[in-house]
Amino acid sequence: MTRAELLNAFRIALDALRANRARGMLTTAGIIIGIVAVVVTMAAANGLQNKFRESYSSVGADVIYVSRMPWIVMNDFFKYRNRPGITLREASALEKRFRGLAVVNPSMNTQLDIKFRSETLDGVTVIGTTEKQLQMSTGQPEAGRYLNPFDVAYKKNVCVLGYEARRTLFQGVGAVGKEVKIGRATFRVIGVMEKEGGSFLGGPDFDRQVFVPITSFVRAFAGNHAREDVTLALKRPPEEEPADFEYAAIGEMRQIRHLRPVTPDDFSINKLDTLVGTFNNMMGVVLIAGLIITGISLFVGAVGVMNIMFVTVTERTREIGVRMALGATRRVILTQFLCESAAICLAGGLIGILFAAAVTAAINATVMPASVSWPIVAIAAAVSIVVGVLAGVAPAVRGCGLDPIEALRYE
Repeated sequence: MTRAELLNAFRIALDALRANRARGMLTTAGIIIGIVAVVVTMAAANGLQNKFRESYSSVGADVIYVSRMPWIVMNDFFKYRNRPGITLREASALEKRFRGLAVVNPSMNTQLDIKFRSETLDGVTVIGTTEKQLQMSTGQPEAGRYLNPFDVAYKKNVCVLGYEARRTLFQGVGAVGKEVKIGRATFRVIGVMEKEGGSFLGGPDFDRQVFVPITSFVRAFAGNHAREDVTLALKRPPEEEPADFEYAAIGEMRQIRHLRPVTPDDFSINKLDTLVGTFNNMMGVVLIAGLIITGISLFVGAVGVMNIMFVTVTERTREIGVRMALGATRRVILTQFLCESAAICLAGGLIGILFAAAVTAAINATVMPASVSWPIVAIAAAVSIVVGVLAGVAPAVRGCGLDPIEALRYE
């Protein structure tokens, strides 16, 4: 079929839609609902993925974490819970073994209230760490400075506030140099971290954190821990293969803990890939379930379009006979009705995209992150056209298969 014939088929299809606007709107209702469901499902998945990347961007793709518990526990929780915690002595031993090869940073954390004058922030994550923490993440101080080796070595009661902690407690007042109460201990603020982003699906809120020297943490908050439970962050050298680096960390930890070859690891190796893989699996299941539901909606809409197209073919039987008598081929008739069906569904799809954009904006503002991107719009429009073509095949075949003489006699 030539380009001119195709354009003419679309023109006739649009004329037919304009002549039956009420029928066209009713016909597209099912398609609109289906496209809204498709776009909102994909927009929610897209928004969650963007939020996930934002929330965990500071974890570091080249950093592995050695800890007592795995980040994600699917079963055997009590087996992991009963493991011995990693001690500061073991942390120091691992740091010595990797000296000159990789950066090793120990940390401990707890949840405490932090207070400045009459302002209190509940449930802040207090992290005992060292100056090497800055090498493990993308976060940097926005004001003041970070911890230094002197603070750690001499157990200084100094702290660095996360962005949200500073904003809530000080509300525009300069924080550096002020004293805050963390639990029952007093710490002097030496710095404030830049904004890193909020929590995601129960993950850490990087802006509601307070950093103190790990030595000061042990002295001030040791009573909050029945046992030492240090997490070790190991930054991989650029030239080291990830798998080799992970095996080396496992081997060194097993030697430090004097584990026999047949004894399983009593510690866990965690990394960003673990979170990404679990998140992608979860989102894959959610997306498939959502698309199955939306597919049912689109199927119902397609059946409605097909029924209307059968009615349209019957009503225009005489028109088909006249066009065939004037030289129109069966292919032209077939294309005309396929274009008309596709145009109906595309119109419904465009209306559905507009509705979905409004729904997505409301969801993003009130419930969860969601965002519509141009690829999602293009996919929704393509789905509309494909559904229209498939729904129009049977009616179009029936229309182009009419006998011209019998069609001219039709009343």
